[in-house]
Amino acid sequence: MNKKISLKDIAQKAGVSTALVSYVLSGKEKESRVGQEIALKIKQIAKELNYQPNHLAKSLRSGKTYTIGLIIADISNPFFANIARIVEDEAKKSGYTVIIGSSDENPDNSWDLLNVLLNRQVDGFIIVSSENSQSQIHYLKEQQVPFVLLDRYFPEIQSDFVSINNFKAAYDAGIHLIHHQYRRIGFIGYKSQLFHMQERIRGYQQALKEKNINLNKNWLKEVRIQHIEKEVRAAIDDMVLGDAPVEAIIFATYSLATNGLKYLNELHLNVPANVAIVSFGQAEVFDLYYCPITYLHQPIGDLGKTAVELLVKKLKNPEEGMRQVLMEAKLVSRESSRMKA
Repeated sequence: MNKKISLKDIAQKAGVSTALVSYVLSGKEKESRVGQEIALKIKQIAKELNYQPNHLAKSLRSGKTYTIGLIIADISNPFFANIARIVEDEAKKSGYTVIIGSSDENPDNSWDLLNVLLNRQVDGFIIVSSENSQSQIHYLKEQQVPFVLLDRYFPEIQSDFVSINNFKAAYDAGIHLIHHQYRRIGFIGYKSQLFHMQERIRGYQQALKEKNINLNKNWLKEVRIQHIEKEVRAAIDDMVLGDAPVEAIIFATYSLATNGLKYLNELHLNVPANVAIVSFGQAEVFDLYYCPITYLHQPIGDLGKTAVELLVKKLKNPEEGMRQVLMEAKLVSRESSRMKA
């Protein structure tokens, strides 16, 4: 069995004290005024010897586990999968390990994950909330557990969050289509009281209102996530086969868009000749589609990095003030919403 490499082993090879090695490997070389050259040498030796820090001993000394619980809505969705990867990478830079769980948009699953992770004594949470999970956020606040809400938040609950300006993003999508000469514009979203979805619907409605377009009741459809395929099909049938067929559709999420595009193909409807498309969320499938899809680019990297940054600051300083960060989504115009002929 290979001998476990200790700080003493690294110190002997580097010709320095064990304390100096400890300062460098715990990221305190600047506070301890360790020279850059010797710090680099120590890190290189630690890497060569494959040094593995004793997290258990570190946890016992500090009362921290250096783990973060990340609860996301749906790991199968590329948006959340990418968010998880970014959070994991950023947390690692600050010395934290991330334990990831997916609630599958179910508040009961979210509550179970929360309890499991609390029992694992994670130091804090980054959470993409599911619907009807407000009580879980209140519980974390009452227990004084550090957390940051990511992508979704509850405006009635005072908490740290990082999200996009969903109203502005949907508004921009509507205005873009109107500027490209589309007037009968549909919107497919989820039947949900989550604030981000309500804001997307509100932004779409505001764009039409500002341009004096009367919203036909068949243009706005809200589908249940549990019946997404069936209800997206029914929504599109109403939109394109009704008395006032739409000329364009805004999809409120990537998953809605992929289901919708698949059905439009089955109906032999051409994009954008028969119906123009704009979708939230960027994904490789939008590049593979025969007509490149116009989408709202959400700054996934910045969202994930900022969430980790806010949480790590709270973990280091519990008195850190509350931060609420809204970022802008950028509309990427492509062939699916080209100027109407």
